[in-house]
Amino acid sequence: MVKLTMIARVTDGLPLVEGLDDGRDMPDVDYYKKQAKALFTNLSRGQNEASRMSIETGPYVFHYIIEGRVCYLTMCDRAYPKKLAFQYLEDLKNEFERVNGSQIETAARPYAFIKFDTFIQKTKKLYQDTRTQRNVAKLNDELYEVHQIMTRNVQEVLGVGEKLDQVSQLSSRLTSESRIYAEKARDLNRQALIRKWAPVAVVLGVVILLFWVRKKIW
Repeated sequence: MVKLTMIARVTDGLPLVEGLDDGRDMPDVDYYKKQAKALFTNLSRGQNEASRMSIETGPYVFHYIIEGRVCYLTMCDRAYPKKLAFQYLEDLKNEFERVNGSQIETAARPYAFIKFDTFIQKTKKLYQDTRTQRNVAKLNDELYEVHQIMTRNVQEVLGVGEKLDQVSQLSSRLTSESRIYAEKARDLNRQALIRKWAPVAVVLGVVILLFWVRKKIW
């Protein structure tokens, strides 16, 4: 069964649509939604350039397609036919491009096209039962094949992003420590200059004071 459906902009990972009732029967739905958003973030960084991919996660599989800088993603049971999952995404893609294609690049807030959920719910119902005559016909359709679509593991995919995050954090920490070191070095230089020139300043001050006193007396 289709468990989760999300659509996001690839350029920045901005979520555009989410099936509102997706995952109600899943106690850990928030965990998988976080994974989906992490996948969108990875895609926005250019980590996975395949336009179609399946990603295994626990008892489920994420399937996604990328078209026109938009990622259409669904999560299904592992037993759900891969072919139906991708045809479901194709149906969403075709309608989403037709209805919202001209506004995708200008969307500025998350879930700007939430009204598209109506179409998601209607289409999802058509694909839920794999035994219907319609879906059996789609499974037998030789014009749409998915054998060459790569399947990977979610830890493998997200691990790339996690390593990048670690590098970014390390870089930020090194930058911060370098700034602290530079400030300490300036303080030490300032103190060294004070120790070097303070006696000279004292002697000059005494000499000037003596000249001033002498002038007052005479």
